[in-house]
Amino acid sequence: MKITDHIQNAKGKTLFSFELLPPAKGQGIQSIFKTMDELMEFKPPFIDVTYHREDYIYKEHASGLLERVSYRKRPGTVAICAAIMNKYKVDAVPHLICGGFTKEETENALIDLNFLGIDNVLVLRGDARKGDADFIPTDGGHAFATDLLEQVADMNKGKYLHEDIITSEKTDFCIGVAGYPEKHFESPNFNTDFKYLKQKVDMGAEFIVTQMFFNVEKYKEFVTKCRDSGIHVPIIPGLKPLTTKKQLVTLPRIFHLDIPEELSDAVAACKTNADVRQVGEEWLVQQCKELIRFGAPVLHFYTMSNPGPTKKIVEKLA
Repeated sequence: MKITDHIQNAKGKTLFSFELLPPAKGQGIQSIFKTMDELMEFKPPFIDVTYHREDYIYKEHASGLLERVSYRKRPGTVAICAAIMNKYKVDAVPHLICGGFTKEETENALIDLNFLGIDNVLVLRGDARKGDADFIPTDGGHAFATDLLEQVADMNKGKYLHEDIITSEKTDFCIGVAGYPEKHFESPNFNTDFKYLKQKVDMGAEFIVTQMFFNVEKYKEFVTKCRDSGIHVPIIPGLKPLTTKKQLVTLPRIFHLDIPEELSDAVAACKTNADVRQVGEEWLVQQCKELIRFGAPVLHFYTMSNPGPTKKIVEKLA
């Protein structure tokens, strides 16, 4: 079922959904199942599974020459989505990213997803590789999320990459995109950010999932700005509790977000990470209650495949 259908069928009730990381290369799927087992009591209608681009290692040969070798750190998103749907009977939403994939590889992945009955995708540009200052497109791949979105939208119209392929087989993906309540860090200003977001919706995006935030007013302002800009698709807030003091530094640096002074002061005053988890849990519970009152269609939790903190929070809301 499509995300938009799940939201419509809820008739105004706020749903819960969760995002998982694929296991590291060489590990099995049992860690995914263990996380899912702990979260299924909250009846999530869908589960997101992230996609990680290739990275590089350098192998030294006997001659002293270094060879750059590509490897995929976290493989298996398509397979994990299929396994989740088969085992738990919930919809899985794979992330699609630009980096690390050619257009042909993307098309093949979309064909596989369509064969598997996966109805939803979240289209993202993806991050730069480690060691790269900026995002560098893969040869033969997409440079921007809008380009990737266009490819998915084209397949929904029955248009494939090679014009000599004539087919009536149209995909029917419900396409999601990312939104940034505190502005994408590469956008020069909010208006430019909204211009591109509106473009994505006009191209076929049917729902938006936001970057994490810790100030509900930022989400409310974002939703208002979207509606004023003619963006009327569901806007799903992305959420994550603070769990360590270190995150006061790492989260703003990595995700370019603001941590409210009241929260950062409370975390800074904690003596242990157990105290931080308590503060983070209480803060996010209040965020969630306010978001439910505001009418958020879904509360989407970035679990980082660690279900414990998220489970404690949702238990206080369910």
